[in-house]
Amino acid sequence: MYKKILVPTDGSEFAKKAERHALFLSKVSGAEIIAVSVTENNFVNGLPLDDEIYQLNQILKERSEENLDEFDKLNEDNLKITHVIREGSPARVILEVAQEEAVDLIVMGSSGKSGFDRFIMGSVADKVVNSAKCAVLVVH
Repeated sequence: MYKKILVPTDGSEFAKKAERHALFLSKVSGAEIIAVSVTENNFVNGLPLDDEIYQLNQILKERSEENLDEFDKLNEDNLKITHVIREGSPARVILEVAQEEAVDLIVMGSSGKSGFDRFIMGSVADKVVNSAKCAVLVVH
């Protein structure tokens, strides 16, 4: 069975569905959950870190912490959840943390994008599914 389950969370309804699935799988398997929130601040790269950019970066980090706190509120069984907050590209960070933590399963939501939006923006879930070295459960 699973020993470590990684759950990326961004506070969306899609992520919350994945979080509930991960909590259930953790409860029945005894797996530890690694909850990851990614602060995507690509717009700051290469820019001088002035006060406005610094404040915006802090707001993004606070939002990541809030997402993880909201996930904890779903944890009625007091399962072990480790929080990870990282900056960068969501798919890349998810894959890095999965490898670093040697997770057995990634449980993630799908944004529901299709057509042109998916073509232009890509899909984090698609990138993770195609590159992960472990099982990936995508919750729609």
